[in-house]
Amino acid sequence: MTRVVYVNGRYLPYAQAGVNVEDRGFQFADAIYEVCEINGGRLVDETRHMERLERSLDALRIAMPMSRRALGLVLREVVRRNRVTTGLLYLQVTRGVAPRDFPFPGDDVAPTVVCLARRVDDAKRAARASAGIAVKTMPDIRWGRCDIKTVMLLPAVLAKEAAAEDGAQEAWLVDSDGFVTEGASSNAWIVDRSGSLVTRPTGNAILPGVTRRTLLDLLSREKIPLLERAFSVDEALSAREAFITSASGTVMPVVAINKVPIGNGHPGELTLRLRSIFHQVAELSH
Repeated sequence: MTRVVYVNGRYLPYAQAGVNVEDRGFQFADAIYEVCEINGGRLVDETRHMERLERSLDALRIAMPMSRRALGLVLREVVRRNRVTTGLLYLQVTRGVAPRDFPFPGDDVAPTVVCLARRVDDAKRAARASAGIAVKTMPDIRWGRCDIKTVMLLPAVLAKEAAAEDGAQEAWLVDSDGFVTEGASSNAWIVDRSGSLVTRPTGNAILPGVTRRTLLDLLSREKIPLLERAFSVDEALSAREAFITSASGTVMPVVAINKVPIGNGHPGELTLRLRSIFHQVAELSH
């Protein structure tokens, strides 16, 4: 399979792609990233991903490595060179390479840019959605600015591993008050016992997911009411339906939490409907 990686202005074979050992992304997790769905060879919700990229860079005071238009050309070229029709694009920007020291380096240090694309088996993804996934709740031990999409993902890695060891496919992180913040790599949603669709509001505690935001557009179009509020683990366990949203899975049904079946233990009717029409409102790149 073709594998080409963009690294700082060069399109390199996968085996030859690399960054300096003193890159601050490697040594300090001083970096941000974006993951964008590829559908039909086109980027999904590119504009919103670029908006969030710029917001994250600004929050960390990392310079935008190039204009949004130029970066868009790079993303499309990576998709084209890798011949990806259905898959994911990964983009990472670090503060750059400098001798290891905590203070930011000078303005003469250019950001490091890495971009790659890989195929996803759409049939397997559809089969997973048809069956639904299980999640495991874990304490949220992340830092206080989860709204910035940084590469500091060790708490999420540990939560995902604990979930996998327990036979689950995702972890839901829980704050000190017992409320679900979000998934380790997704936003969390439920349909409560009254039939209301509920998800936590944006803020420092969660990442403002691009798929989440597009789903809000879909809910508005379909005139489906939404309550943006925190919900507890107990409320989730007694919910009619549950699901997660992410670029890698769009709308993915959750059928069990901590091994307790949700609803009838099968993907919910509203969840499957939202999944089936999601791309009707998502932006597709040209």
